[in-house]
Amino acid sequence: MTNAINKALPADARAGNWVERYAPMGARPYLRLMRADRPIGTWLLLIPCWWGLTLGLAATSDAGISPARAVQLAALFALGAFVMRGAGCAYNDIVDRDIDAKVARTSGRPLPAGQISVKAAWVFLAALCLVGLAVLVQLNAAAIAIGMASLALVAAYPFAKRITWWPQAFLGLTFNWGVLVAFAAVAGELTPAAGLIYLAGIFWTLGYDTIYAHQDRDDDALIGVKSTARLFGARTRLMVALFYALTIALFGFGLLLTGASWLAAALAFPAAHFAWQVKTLDIANPAQCLALFRSNREAGLLLALPLLIALAVVS
Repeated sequence: MTNAINKALPADARAGNWVERYAPMGARPYLRLMRADRPIGTWLLLIPCWWGLTLGLAATSDAGISPARAVQLAALFALGAFVMRGAGCAYNDIVDRDIDAKVARTSGRPLPAGQISVKAAWVFLAALCLVGLAVLVQLNAAAIAIGMASLALVAAYPFAKRITWWPQAFLGLTFNWGVLVAFAAVAGELTPAAGLIYLAGIFWTLGYDTIYAHQDRDDDALIGVKSTARLFGARTRLMVALFYALTIALFGFGLLLTGASWLAAALAFPAAHFAWQVKTLDIANPAQCLALFRSNREAGLLLALPLLIALAVVS
């Protein structure tokens, strides 16, 4: 087992990351399983939570939510995103362990590489879910109910690539659910504006995860795994541009419904970032696809800008 633990890093992990530098040797396979060595996924799960939280605070500025409680909620969502992204990765790897073993980029992950057993992975997954539950119960009843409803999407996601060409859409439905949970955590209900921001997030995910999937396009074709990368092929640039345009448009409509349509001008910044991604994209270059995918942390934070301005104005 020691030799397995010391195997080369998964292809999509950065050398010298904090897990490899500081974590105890025995903990490293578990931290790799939950992708703690690759924080971009946590960011992409957390940012929609912060969208929903900021939108909810701006929409309910007279609800008496203190700044301290707002900061506490932001921190709770950060912890929740970290552990539940980890739980989702562990679950996906358990389900996909045979597929991962056949794909160059994922063959070094802990389960296909033999670094931990399937039983140990299930136990670790259960522990992460308990932490996630402890975070969820700190929220109000509406947010708890909406959060629990996401479990069906999480459970279905790993199987989507086996039955549909649109697994990226399933990921979008799942990864942006935090918009709804966070909005309800402060507003106690959902509104059309929250729904539009959620839809915007789905199209955002369709764009960035299509780019990501081009890393595995050839391996996926050999083993019969479906993806939008394979579906679109040479049309990827056009389709990603469409998805990003819909992201900006739906975000703008969401701002319109909040009465903050004048803030739509701030969407020029994420729009420019998306345009750069589309122009730069080379689907034949896996390293560049990974770099563009990772750049969506900045894109997501830029999308948060008009929401933060709206919150500052009403506070």
